[in-house]
Amino acid sequence: MFDPVIAPSGTLLGLLQRGRGDGTLHALTAPRPEALAALNHCVLRDPRHDWQVENRSLYYARLFLDLNGELDEVEAHLFCAEDVLDGDESRTGLALAVLGHLASYGRRDALELLRRYAAHGSNWAWALDELALRDDDAGLRALAAPVLARFPADPEGDAELAATVRDAFEPRPWRLWAEDPRESVAARVRAAHETGCFDRWQRQMRPSGPRPGWSVQAVFEWAQQGIERGAALHVPAARCLTAVAGPEDRAEIVRAARDGIDGARCTALRYLADGNDPEALDLIEGAVATGSTLVVDAAVDAFERMRSAAAVDRARGWARRPDALGAAAGRVLACRGGVQDRDLVLAAVREAVRGEGPDAPTLWTLVDGTGRLGIACAAPVLRHVYRETASSHLRGRAARALAATDPSFATGFAVECLWDCEETTREIAARHAETGDARVVERLRRLAADPAEEAEVQTAVRSRIGPEETAV
Repeated sequence: MFDPVIAPSGTLLGLLQRGRGDGTLHALTAPRPEALAALNHCVLRDPRHDWQVENRSLYYARLFLDLNGELDEVEAHLFCAEDVLDGDESRTGLALAVLGHLASYGRRDALELLRRYAAHGSNWAWALDELALRDDDAGLRALAAPVLARFPADPEGDAELAATVRDAFEPRPWRLWAEDPRESVAARVRAAHETGCFDRWQRQMRPSGPRPGWSVQAVFEWAQQGIERGAALHVPAARCLTAVAGPEDRAEIVRAARDGIDGARCTALRYLADGNDPEALDLIEGAVATGSTLVVDAAVDAFERMRSAAAVDRARGWARRPDALGAAAGRVLACRGGVQDRDLVLAAVREAVRGEGPDAPTLWTLVDGTGRLGIACAAPVLRHVYRETASSHLRGRAARALAATDPSFATGFAVECLWDCEETTREIAARHAETGDARVVERLRRLAADPAEEAEVQTAVRSRIGPEETAV
């Protein structure tokens, strides 16, 4: 899947793509055709950089309800010719999740569309998972025949069916079908379930990787074999060293951390850092200076995991370095530094935004640090990150930091955060938004009554709502 093109943050499309609360508020005051066009654009062209963790489906479904939006474009997207040619679930996953929420709100057209797609679409398993949470038993039983028809009645088809049943995210449909009155359906699903259970047992009985009795050198070799296969195994290998290495092996491990091949060096650095070895910090600095990209990344990651006072003190000396270790030092201070480190953390935030922009991965930790340390003068750059980032998770972190550093948050961004796509951001807003704004009171009441809202958000809302549903 290609990275999505995100419109400017000042446009309706850009706001909706980011999942910002202002996107909903602007859409509700914009001409309806314009708002629906922007909404459909987002649903049909998933704007998330990380679609597996960022939330948008409930946010878009609620806006579909508010706009009384039709599903014609969603239907055309699901059943177009590309659905046969492109089986990537990210192409249709967001649209199916939106339909699932709409079905839970009582939109019959969304439910029927999900049923049709589960029977005939390429990403049928996702649609079936949505239906498993919302459809009745009769609706699910009607899908047994078209779903099972996807698997040929031969050894290869039966094996594929067994793997599908075994790995199903929502087991309810398969359990219903195993009890289907049609013996041809029930017998096949039961057989697939039994085969899947046997396959899982076999995998558990054939573990791969280190065995008791391995030597330190054998663990290093295993880590190197992983690199040669394209799999980074130095983290589990470092855990294995904890089990097999003794005091007599320390010299060998230190040599590997200083100048070993990549697999051994990454493993040794991780092991020594996790054990707070007195030479770990010097070895990490040396690895950053002389190691390959893989070694540098492993060294930096190992350093960031260290919790000792010596590591924090070394971070203060490294924080101004213009390299990966300097950036890691800023993150260490953001997580574990004290009030005396505020200037270094603020400088790291500003440098990250200036050098990498508002979506820099390092900002996740640094933004948290500005809130933890209460860096009030960081509010302007935090507002910039909040407005411009395409990551709804990073925006939520910026909102939390602003709540701790910006006195205007309660009457500003906290209000729009009540409509945000991320439940954690809505929870922050529910605890901080100034109830003198009539929109806030009405939104709190709506969230309290919405069965689709997360429990944590509703708990925060009820802390602001009195027995007569009057905001306090």
